[in-house]
Amino acid sequence: MKMIKPFIASLINAFLLISLGAWGYLASDTPSFTALIPVALGILLLIFNKGLKNDNKIAAHLVVLLTFIVLIGLLKPFSGALSRSDIPAITRVIIMMISSIYALITFIKSFIDVRKQR
Repeated sequence: MKMIKPFIASLINAFLLISLGAWGYLASDTPSFTALIPVALGILLLIFNKGLKNDNKIAAHLVVLLTFIVLIGLLKPFSGALSRSDIPAITRVIIMMISSIYALITFIKSFIDVRKQR
């Protein structure tokens, strides 16, 4: 299976986190600032994307860490959306989680490929 480049996976993930996180915040009857955490982390991923594209090791490791934090952080909103049976929220969070998992997989595969080349 051919995977997209890690910086593209991260870029897509960042845009999904920003757009779906903002949608979740704006769609809520009682918006909470914690709903903007994916938006803020998506913005950070965008900031680090150029470094990721240029194979900057520090940027790459920060992006992996941020993406992992996003994934873990989405577990609570997911369980909350499930308990409320809020289908739009469940859908938004699942999309963000899948995008983050895919980005993590591309990062790990990239790291493995770099090690194999050495």
